[in-house]
Amino acid sequence: MAIRFIVKDPDPVLREKAKPVTKFNANLHKLLDDMAETMYHAEGVGLAAPQIGIEKRVIVVDTGEEDGGLMEMVNPEIIEREGEQLGPEGCLSIPGLNGDVRRALRVKLQGQDRYGNDITIEAKEFQARAFQHEVDHLNGVLFTDIAEKVYDISQASDKRENEA
Repeated sequence: MAIRFIVKDPDPVLREKAKPVTKFNANLHKLLDDMAETMYHAEGVGLAAPQIGIEKRVIVVDTGEEDGGLMEMVNPEIIEREGEQLGPEGCLSIPGLNGDVRRALRVKLQGQDRYGNDITIEAKEFQARAFQHEVDHLNGVLFTDIAEKVYDISQASDKRENEA
């Protein structure tokens, strides 16, 4: 396993539509392992392959929720959305900014595991938000494109420190 470099906005790879994975082999397994290690090292809750410069439809998510742990998904597609939530999001590829993003409260995704087996994942609340965020990356969409409000978190923390 290896920690990969996380590309930052405005790198053009973040705006590309990722290509489907067709080969389920050792290279894909290494990519998934590296993505998980990179995500944990950066203290993130999700990572999409385009964020490390790889234009493939691959994501990893670990929100720390009891029902999940590390979840890997290849060629994920959201097939059901239900409800609505509005909440804060950040992104490892857009350091220093957060935004308020409206997302589905529950989602159902279909895709494959690292071996090419079909899998279905159902997620709700924060975990649903994470999956939607990562699938957006595969389609070249950043949270800043759909946020109702974007704010600089470094300025917000500076302001709180000055008020204290």
